[in-house]
Amino acid sequence: MKLLVVEDDATTATYITRGLREEGHTVDMVSEGREGLILAASGSYDVLIVDRMLPEVDGLTLVKTLRGTGNTTPVLFLTAMGSVEDRISGLNAGGDDYLVKPFAFGELSARVAALSRRPQALEQETVLRAADLEMHLITRKVMRAGQVIDLLPREFALLEHLLRRKGRVQTRTMLLEAVWDISFDPMTNVVETHVSRLRAKVDKPFDRELIQTVRGAGYRIDG
Repeated sequence: MKLLVVEDDATTATYITRGLREEGHTVDMVSEGREGLILAASGSYDVLIVDRMLPEVDGLTLVKTLRGTGNTTPVLFLTAMGSVEDRISGLNAGGDDYLVKPFAFGELSARVAALSRRPQALEQETVLRAADLEMHLITRKVMRAGQVIDLLPREFALLEHLLRRKGRVQTRTMLLEAVWDISFDPMTNVVETHVSRLRAKVDKPFDRELIQTVRGAGYRIDG
């Protein structure tokens, strides 16, 4: 299995990681919640082992954020916070199991194995792609050919809408409703203006144009 350990206590993290690797697992280890969230959001792990008390982003917030994106990777909370209220809050945040420190490694290993056997719902995408363009929904980072592209919030929303419907034409009305929450024609060129600005950032510096105008219909992103 591929596992992620998010634990800020170096001794505990090393102990867990060494033991799991000796069992043949692939283990990534980080000590900060923000970094753990970014890695966990990739959706490439079978089980996450997360401490409650973490720097930058605490364990509860990390798991709540993941669940909010549709990520269903099983989570084992590993923490010294062992009251009934703590356990309940951890499970309500989206945790699947809760192990209190101090613990026996054998029990941790058995719980990880049990979590990996649970059927999981299909995860929602957290990274949208078209050709060499990538949009990371958790970190809100957009890159093309490895180059970071800075977008304003409305530009980000417009690009996200097009990427989620890659290859399908989106009419002006569709974009107004989805991106601006406008259900009537405001008699302005707001869509055209934002598409033009988006193209200047996403397409103009590169060889291939991804955002296409379909004459008389609307816009489409290819790739």
